[in-house]
Amino acid sequence: MLYALAILSAALAALYVSMTLANLAIFRASRRMATGPVSILIPARDEAANIAAALDRAEAQVGEVEIVVLDDGSTDGTDRIVTERAARDPRIRLVRGAALPAGWNGKQHACHQLSQAARHPVLLFVDADVRLAPEAVARMQGYLDARKLDLVSGFPHQITRSLAEIVVIPQILVVLLGYLPLPMARLFRGAGFAAGCGQLMMVRRDAYRAAGGHAAFRDRMHDGLNLPRNVRLSGGRTDLLDATPIAACRMYDNWADIWRGFTKNATEGMAKPVALPIWTVLLAGGHLMPPLVWLAALATGADEAARIAGIATLALVAARVLLAVRVRQHWLAVVLHPVGVAVTLWIQWAALRDARAGRRAVWRGRTYDVN
Repeated sequence: MLYALAILSAALAALYVSMTLANLAIFRASRRMATGPVSILIPARDEAANIAAALDRAEAQVGEVEIVVLDDGSTDGTDRIVTERAARDPRIRLVRGAALPAGWNGKQHACHQLSQAARHPVLLFVDADVRLAPEAVARMQGYLDARKLDLVSGFPHQITRSLAEIVVIPQILVVLLGYLPLPMARLFRGAGFAAGCGQLMMVRRDAYRAAGGHAAFRDRMHDGLNLPRNVRLSGGRTDLLDATPIAACRMYDNWADIWRGFTKNATEGMAKPVALPIWTVLLAGGHLMPPLVWLAALATGADEAARIAGIATLALVAARVLLAVRVRQHWLAVVLHPVGVAVTLWIQWAALRDARAGRRAVWRGRTYDVN
């Protein structure tokens, strides 16, 4: 039995390791720069603690930019901060958001309005908690032009300080780079290979309109998945880049927000009745089983099983370390990787359970049906 489990867990670990190594070989930051006109679009709802720093970084960009902030019904003075900054820098504009229509997600409605207010042919949607390096826009546009893309999305360096952040947040790239074959995603234009990060997405205006913009998924939560998918469905080309050197973001700073943030759009990704059992086999079998089987085999003297599971575990650790070094993850994220995998699966199963029970997602003071 241990020998069979060792073989199975080693095969699942090998899938993760090989995919991670292949992806890391081409998951790169952009080196080329382009300075054509870009509209930096920032949706903001109660972002008084973030918006000034976001504007500082946006104003420091190389190249021609306009900076448009949509105030989505903030009650904390976000609009006042933007108004004051706009008075000093004509590149900054404040758009006051319209009331949220029925059937719309708040962020998608805000981004839809921002796209209508934008004046430039390239749009960069940026969350208010993202901090751009001075060359971020130019390097993303350089990547867009060099690869003849319609959309490029980047994963900023994820700042993690609390234990909950260190355990959970890094799993985003563990799953993405461990199971999305980027070489195939670049070779084939199928929507099934689409992926992105809603924190940082650059898209050509014409491709955005052809894909239906944010209005095409107005009732969805996961813009990072849906916009790249729709651009591909409309004939466009999309890609991912490593935004670690050009942007940083502290996504959540406490466990409650992590839980709400990860569960609100889980059912648009992993947490589907058919998909989640498969993901459970891949993640539990490929990340948790190898060390458990190794320990069990060592304890019972099953030498061959111990050798196979031990090699699988060491390969898994090596791939995990390489990923952590590349995207500057906290060292504890590697040490606590099994805990992160287990918590990720727990969150996904809880999201699926809640969705099937008819519970609704609450985010930014609004309540949504879970799709």
